[in-house]
Formats: sequence, C-alpha cells, structure tokens
Amino acid sequence: MPAIAQQTFSDPQPPVTQAAAPGTAPTARAGTQPGRVFGQSYAPVGQVGPQQAQIVYYRDASAGAGRSAAADVYVDGELQTALLPNGYSIFCVKPGQHMLGAYIQDAPLYKGKTTGRSGAELKGGMTYFVKVGPAGSNDAPIMVPRNEAEAQLQGMRAQMHVLSRASAVEACDPASIPVTAAPVAQPVAAKEYTLKGDTLFAFGKSGNRDMTVKGRAAIAHLAEQIRAENTSLQAVTVIGHADLIGSDAAAQKLGEQRAMTVRRMLIEQGIPAQKITAESAGNSDPVVADCSGTMQQKIACNEPNRRVVVQL
Repeated sequence: MPAIAQQTFSDPQPPVTQAAAPGTAPTARAGTQPGRVFGQSYAPVGQVGPQQAQIVYYRDASAGAGRSAAADVYVDGELQTALLPNGYSIFCVKPGQHMLGAYIQDAPLYKGKTTGRSGAELKGGMTYFVKVGPAGSNDAPIMVPRNEAEAQLQGMRAQMHVLSRASAVEACDPASIPVTAAPVAQPVAAKEYTLKGDTLFAFGKSGNRDMTVKGRAAIAHLAEQIRAENTSLQAVTVIGHADLIGSDAAAQKLGEQRAMTVRRMLIEQGIPAQKITAESAGNSDPVVADCSGTMQQKIACNEPNRRVVVQL
C-alpha cells in the first residue's frame, strides 16, 4: 500500500452496523492515564455519528525497525500521541480537511509541527485506519483497509503515556444506532355476523324443526361466507340472544337452545365441530330496552333483540 502524502484519503472505512460491544478499544483521547505506557489490547471499534470522523492510528513492529524511539503523531501540527512499536491510538475529529503525520525520532526539531504532513479530507461517520510508515518514510501515513488493519492490530496495545495536545482531537461519541422495535402484533378485531331471530325461527321456538326456510338458507349462506373470508379459521362462537318478554330464566334457556341449533346447522354446512361453541346471552344485551304497549306491540318492538350472533 503506497504512502499518502499531500493528498486526500480516498479509502475511508464504512461504518460498522452496530455499536462497539463492551470491552472494545477505548475511544477517548490518548494519554488519559498519565504514567501508564500501554492500555488494553485492541478490540474492533464501533461506529461514530456523522458529526465525527474516527481515526485508528497504529504502529507495527516494522515501522522504524530497530528503533525504540516513539513515533510522534501529529494532527493539524499538534501532538496527538507518541506511538511505540505495537501501539495504537483511537481518536476523533470533526469532518473536513485535517493534516496527519508521524515522525520517528522527531526531537529536537519536531518537524511534525511545521513541515510535511499529509492532507486528509475526513468524512463524518467514517473510520480511517492509518499506519505509521516504515523506517525512512517519516511523516507519510499509510491508509490501510479495515480488514487488513484489524488483522495487524491484533495483540497491539493502546498507547497511554502521552497526553494529547491536539486541539482538533475530541473524544469519540458512539453513534446512536436506531433500534427497530419488533413489530407488535395487533389484535385482530372479531368478526360478527348477526342473524335475525325472527328470520331463523318461529316466535318462541328454537329447534331444528322450528327453523324457517329462510333461516336455513341464511345459515347456508353464512357458512359459505365464513369459509370464503376466513381461510385460517381459529374459533367460532355462536351466541343466542332473547328479548325482554318473559322471565330471565326463560330468555337464558331460549338463547342457549337457538345457539345450539345454529351450531349444529353450521357443522352440517362444513364448519369443523371442534371449532364451534354455543352460548346464551339471554336478555342481558338488548338492542332496544324501552318497548311498551300491547303484547303484539312489544313483540314487534323487541324484534331486534331476538337474534343469533356468530363471532369469529
């Protein structure tokens, strides 16, 4: 990989798809623990947000072979860290043009402050892996693809002994990765089919023999509709409703008998028996409740209350 000098970095590493796991490499500025030479071993870095560019600057054993002197790393002419062999530093800057460079045995002239340095157009949300150049190539950093760089970084330690003086450097702020919540299953609204009681049965009746011709046709049509509209039928509940004429006990019994009759006929029409239950609501859920007058008037007024409801 050729060294880069006075040019724009054109091989940024795309952001990873998740934030760094616990135990990943530190993202604060180098030198946060003065007096300590090395920190933890390298672990893959996470993503930063679009307001920052992340740089992993490292030095392998071949850079300045035979030299124990540190490689002074400069950001915009200011010292960021001093990398010893097999050391790395992770830091962030704002997106835009920055000058990067590394010098081995930089003292006493400290050329990194005034000369050379490579221009880098750093993009927000990107991670750049930069390696100190080999012996004799002071200043020019080398851009390395992420997979290659992370293979080389294995076993390297965070450089900790130098306090960063680079004003452009800032602590990396892990990106806020949006978490997509698992879709919540919405309850399926129950379907209801209402059959008029006076269409199904003669007044006060509930048996198979008491069902009218129109009632049988209505149930056959309902069974066909249920099969067509509900390909994955789970359960069917048949509820018999009676009117407010007579006692509560009589209404409860009539509602149950009518529900059982409709259930049997739906089974005859091909609805699985194990999926159909029957129950009575008696006169507890009237549609109209203010009927008065003669018996015939009450019977006519209560007509909406006499019904069989099929719920899916």
